[in-house]
Amino acid sequence: MTDYATDYAQWQARRLAALKAPDGWLNIIARDWLSEGTVSVGSADDNDIILPTGPAHVGTLTQDAAGNVTYAPANGDSPIKLVLSKYNPPRFTAENLLLEVTTLNGENALRVRDTASTAPDALPPLDYFPLDASWRIVADWIKLDRPKGLTITTSKAIETSVEASHKAVFTRDGVTYELLATHGTPQSPQFVIRDQTAKDATYAACRFVFGEDVTETSIVLDFNKAINPPCAFTDFAVCPMPPAENVLPIRIEAGEKRIANGH
Repeated sequence: MTDYATDYAQWQARRLAALKAPDGWLNIIARDWLSEGTVSVGSADDNDIILPTGPAHVGTLTQDAAGNVTYAPANGDSPIKLVLSKYNPPRFTAENLLLEVTTLNGENALRVRDTASTAPDALPPLDYFPLDASWRIVADWIKLDRPKGLTITTSKAIETSVEASHKAVFTRDGVTYELLATHGTPQSPQFVIRDQTAKDATYAACRFVFGEDVTETSIVLDFNKAINPPCAFTDFAVCPMPPAENVLPIRIEAGEKRIANGH
């Protein structure tokens, strides 16, 4: 069994690899909202959505009145009715492009990645606070009496409605804190947090922490794995901001710091 420091180093390597992957956050070149009707996509000037690279004509996207989207490739292949999903957006490719249709608040958007981009190579090394095992906390995982509806704003000032079913409760230096999980999955609840390091050392808007080892009554919050949100790396991401409950009056000197050329 590997020790905590080794596990953490391996996690850091996986984190960096995911950022730099073809479907990571560093190579996004476009994000455009879709509306009812048909739009053409490609790098040629006669397209409705003009991309900075890729084929002159990728194809068309047609959204119907119900919000369903169909992709018709420019090469004449049969149109594809996309299966829209909040967590697993449908993807398709065209030469060096990886395209997907994302959904937020029932609205769809085309997001495009350039898999030949050199942007991943330009990412400066991620900077972390020194590993501190005391910030790996086993918290109480408490189901709320009833789900709590919240209105969350985003990095693009788009308000979204979420529902929290549980809270994590832990004690640090004799003080008890509570955090609401507003996103993620039952197996990996996502906490959007901001602490006092946001003033000078970490990304100003928020960081993400994903719960681990979830049981009926406990959850591990490893703040050494607190990460910058996608909007720290690209202007084409829409990131949730923390609810008021998750803005902490303490410094959590653990996890990722601000990146050198952050957004």
